[in-house]
Amino acid sequence: MLEIVSVPVIIGIVYFVMEVYKTLVKDAPAIWTSLIPVWAAILGLGLGVIAYFFVPTVMPADDIFTAILIGLASGLGAVGIHQVGKQIEKAKEDSDEEEK
Repeated sequence: MLEIVSVPVIIGIVYFVMEVYKTLVKDAPAIWTSLIPVWAAILGLGLGVIAYFFVPTVMPADDIFTAILIGLASGLGAVGIHQVGKQIEKAKEDSDEEEK
């Protein structure tokens, strides 16, 4: 049961780091913000491998390849969660403008 903890933890760490990254590069050229999904995937992959080797009881992986995939999917999941929130906010703004 403890094995399912690693995925939300990786997602949370990646989400937080990417928010900090986004704040740091907000004045930089747009290419830096367009790389956020790539950095999130790489960070998630790294965290999956770290969890596999250093905390194997919480990583639901039998081999390193599975740990890499779990980390990669968790990193990209953080990007997806951010986009869901962003789209909900955009839809709310659009509906407020239509009411005016």
